[in-house]
Amino acid sequence: MTDQFQLTDDQLAIQDMARKFTADAITPFAAEWDEQAHFPRDVIKAAAELGFAAIYVSEEAGGIGLGRLEAALIMEAMAYGCPATSAFISIHNMASWMIDRFGGDDVKARFLPDLVTMDRMASYCLTEPGSGSDAAALRTSAVLEGPGSGSGAGYYVVNGTKQFISGAGVNDVYVTMVRTGAPGPKGISCLVIEKDMPGVSFGAKEKKLGWNASPTAQVIFDNVKVPVANRVGAEGDGFRFAMAGLDGGRLNIGACSLGGAQRCLDEAVVYVKDRQQFGQPIGDFQNTQFMLADMATELEAARALLYLAAAKVSANAPDKTRFSAMAKRLATDGGSNVVNNALQLFGGYGYLKDYPIERFWRDLRVHSILEGTNQVMRMIVGRDLLRQ
Repeated sequence: MTDQFQLTDDQLAIQDMARKFTADAITPFAAEWDEQAHFPRDVIKAAAELGFAAIYVSEEAGGIGLGRLEAALIMEAMAYGCPATSAFISIHNMASWMIDRFGGDDVKARFLPDLVTMDRMASYCLTEPGSGSDAAALRTSAVLEGPGSGSGAGYYVVNGTKQFISGAGVNDVYVTMVRTGAPGPKGISCLVIEKDMPGVSFGAKEKKLGWNASPTAQVIFDNVKVPVANRVGAEGDGFRFAMAGLDGGRLNIGACSLGGAQRCLDEAVVYVKDRQQFGQPIGDFQNTQFMLADMATELEAARALLYLAAAKVSANAPDKTRFSAMAKRLATDGGSNVVNNALQLFGGYGYLKDYPIERFWRDLRVHSILEGTNQVMRMIVGRDLLRQ
């Protein structure tokens, strides 16, 4: 794996802890979870005991207060066993962080204690049936009503549908972007909506190519009364929060691709040493060695950029969004390339469920779509360069 001269002893210890947890609690069971579309709630809850439910939630709020590089190390390590499970934990962390970073004392006190222990689990609701890449076009409405609404004692009546929501139906808390004002980004606010509020329902569980260990469905709001006290930050600030959350989310999903790709590279190296063709291991052929060399190089380059981007997000560097987009694009495209080449090296066996390669191939495919498509990542980078 990568040269780790740049990681501190504490970071290496965190990475090692995540790897051991993955080896014991995730890797032996991941294929079964995928096959049965099983959501491993107990294993995810166990990750919270290590602090992995609140990686960059402040220590004052009960989190472990780590940086984005440490988070990437954890996500990469867990994705080595199951990218879907690692990504689910990433999403919970994003939702919890948003409450901690932008919420007032009251909303933090009511929600964070249960989120940092995963006694309650959280989803993040931004995407809608009609707004994916164009997130600022979201239409889920939140109309302020009720006695004393102007003083903050009222409630919002929420109507709309959120699409492709990880954890929909199994999670308890939904950090949701809603429209409280005019069209465009400045009319968007952030509400914490609870599963048991009247009017909250869920669509059918989506049948997906991958990520089968993480349920996905619509979240439907039908005249849901949400207290003003459940708003995160001020009205109109939601889109800013959403974009800030995506910087970290892109790093995490890139890290998940790195972890899955590393697993497949490691499996391929073992396989080509053993697989015999034409009287010798296929690893002896120059073509095989060239493929492995390109896979390892692509993986290391993506990892180096992602770690740099993570450091920039932690430092709130002015170019953090550009570097997050660059890292996400390179890590997810590169990760999928590595997995695809690993499958090719396995030949027909790579296409079988007897081996883990096809599961990683399916799981990593969505990474170039979510947290902003890789085409949008290129737009972010290009526009930022032209603004220089």
